[in-house]
Order: sequence, then C-alpha cells, then structure tokens
Amino acid sequence: MEIINRRQRMASITRKLRRENKTIAFVPTMGALHEGHLALVQEASKRGDAVIVSIFVNPTQFNDPKDLARYPRDLASDAAMLAEFGVDYIYAPEPHDIYPEGFATYVYVEGLSESLEGASRPGHFRGVATVVTLLLNTIRPDFAIFGEKDAQQLAIVKRLTRDMGFDTEIISVPTIREPSGLAMSSRNELLSPEDRARASAIYAALHMAENAFNSGERNASKLTQMVENALSADSDLTLDYVATVNADTLEMVEKVGDTGSMIAVAAKIGGVRLIDNVRLGRGQ
Repeated sequence: MEIINRRQRMASITRKLRRENKTIAFVPTMGALHEGHLALVQEASKRGDAVIVSIFVNPTQFNDPKDLARYPRDLASDAAMLAEFGVDYIYAPEPHDIYPEGFATYVYVEGLSESLEGASRPGHFRGVATVVTLLLNTIRPDFAIFGEKDAQQLAIVKRLTRDMGFDTEIISVPTIREPSGLAMSSRNELLSPEDRARASAIYAALHMAENAFNSGERNASKLTQMVENALSADSDLTLDYVATVNADTLEMVEKVGDTGSMIAVAAKIGGVRLIDNVRLGRGQ
C-alpha cells in the first residue's frame, strides 16, 4: 500500500492502471475511519482490481470553522487500518493541493442541495460537490462507493455524476451501526460515553417508524410525527429536522409507496450534530 500526497502523482498512477486495463474502485473519506468505512472498502475490493481510498478533511464543506478544527484526524491510524483490507493506494492530499491559490471554481447541484442538511448547513453541499468532482477527475474510477448514512450526499453525488457525464458508477452501501443502533460516524468520537448511549434514541425512533411502515402504515406525516414525538420527548437531544422524502429526489412525500422513500433525522446531542435515516419501500 502506498500513500500519495500529490494530485499529479495520483492522476499518473490511475492513468497507468487504466492502460493496464485494471478496474479502479474508489472510496472517498475524511479519515477517522471506522467499521462503516471498512464496509465501503470491502465493497470496493469486490469490484476493483485496484482499490483507492482518499483521506481528506475537505474545508469547503464546513460552514463552522470550529467544526472543521475539531474534526478528528489520524492518518497513521487510518493507514494501519486500511493496510489490512487490501487497499492499494491512499490518496491523502494537503488542502493547497486540492484548492491551489486563486481557486475560484465551485460545483453546485441545484434543488437537491437546498433542503434538509442544505438548509441547516449553507454551502455544505457546494463543498461536497466540488471536492467529489475534483476527486473523480483526478482518479477517474470505474466505481465510487458511498454509504447510505449520508443519504442526501449520496443523492447529490448520483445526480452530479449523471449530469456531468462522469463515467463512474456510484455504488451505495447500507448504514453500519453500533450495537446500540447508533449509525457509525467519525463524529461519534466527539460524544461523551453518556451522550453516545443517549444518541441511540435516534435510531430507536426511526426503527419504530420503520416497524410501523412494515406493519402497513403508509401515511408519511404519521410516520414523521411518530419520530418527532419520540425525539422531542428527550430533553438531552435537540432536534433539527425529521422528514419523510423520496430517497432520490429528496422531495417530500405524502404516501410512502414501494419506490424508495426514507425518513431522515438530524439532531444534536452534547453539541455534536448527528444524522441518520431509514429506507422504506425498497420493494420489500
């Protein structure tokens, strides 16, 4: 496994891989890796002759400088973890390599970027879409693997690659959870043990609505209210939003059918912002 820091070097390596007719699978991350990331890497290993993982804490997707400053970073630990999973290259550029002096071009996916996380974190998805575009242009993978926990990001990346004509297939992997049900996230490391235990309430509320759906409830507002009521009763949790939307278009739905909807939640516990969702109507 080799760690690459320079964008030109990474592009040169992937050009060579393509000349050798090797399939490239790519997992973009911001580091602080956990089992959720490793599930993405395992999926990449199934699909690619060469596996590349990027580790880059992208400054343009943080609208709070304090949030950027305290985001966990440990490249040595991440590399040691990835070495056991057959990763060929880690792409770990410095910010000035991704955004050189005078950088002035940004990518924005209209519509999908304005609701949910977009409404709460202005500019966040402009940063996400821009860095994904830069990474895909550099690596030009056959497959890029994303997790379903960041459901809005997934929808935006799918639209971005379609609209911009990227020859990369976007693969999604279901959310990996801690034993308590809490969705695995690098941000979980910022929680105190007590808050981490309390955060399991988010999935408990979502799971309750999922069970109601599986029992026949199709009214989106009732499912949404069910989650809101459960989380609003918890004084340790500050609720940002609960929404039942189409998983691809992020449009609000009145009735949950069999075409793929989700209930999405964002909440703060102990000052740490957490997001989660459950998918409904995958055709089951």
